[in-house]
Amino acid sequence: MKFLLVFDFDHTIIDENSDTWIVKCAPDAKLPDEIRNSCQKGHWTEYMGRVFRFLGDSGIREEEMKRTMTTIPFTKGMKDLLEFVSKHKDLFDCIIISDSNAIFIDWILKASNFCQVFNEVFTNPASFDECGYLTVENFHAHNCAQCPVNLCKRKVLEEFLENPSKQRMKYSQILYIGDGGNDLCPVMCLKKNDVVMPRHGYRLQKMVSQLSQDFVPLEASIVTWSSGTEILAYLELLTK
Repeated sequence: MKFLLVFDFDHTIIDENSDTWIVKCAPDAKLPDEIRNSCQKGHWTEYMGRVFRFLGDSGIREEEMKRTMTTIPFTKGMKDLLEFVSKHKDLFDCIIISDSNAIFIDWILKASNFCQVFNEVFTNPASFDECGYLTVENFHAHNCAQCPVNLCKRKVLEEFLENPSKQRMKYSQILYIGDGGNDLCPVMCLKKNDVVMPRHGYRLQKMVSQLSQDFVPLEASIVTWSSGTEILAYLELLTK
């Protein structure tokens, strides 16, 4: 049986937040205060819609945005990790569940020749409208009170695993690699044989640590990481 690797994108595969990186395109690389201060908790996608409208109004178009986004740095060791996974696709299925958007992720993966590593990418749909403005939509609707209104990563993961139309195999182990607060919900559904891999010093690690202090332990094992090199070393041990 294969392993399933579930990746977050921002601050996991790449070492930045793709949504804030795009602000480099803005005049003086800044947003007006009325936009910057308009974000409401759980409504990030709507906020990014306002950012993209501002960029469009400022004359920023697709090619300039693409040039900016493809300069975003990968997390240390992550390219080596993805190359290893690419060479061992007989052992690994690999998906991304991200609160970024489809355009940004596609640009970055294509520029680095990593599209083939991933079986599927689950993220907010995005497209350029007839005026050349980038638009973004919520990924789905859900009833989870813990997650942003546009995306519950647990719902995405569970539907991926349960989808009968794709005749999913039973994975020998699921490894969830992430960093943020919205990665806590999906790791709560992992089983005893699975592994949650929070990035050291980031919010997910702190939240997982708090769970154990509150006597709400995860079923899955916990393996922290600081670089893709450490994740690669762990996968090499798994596959020996």
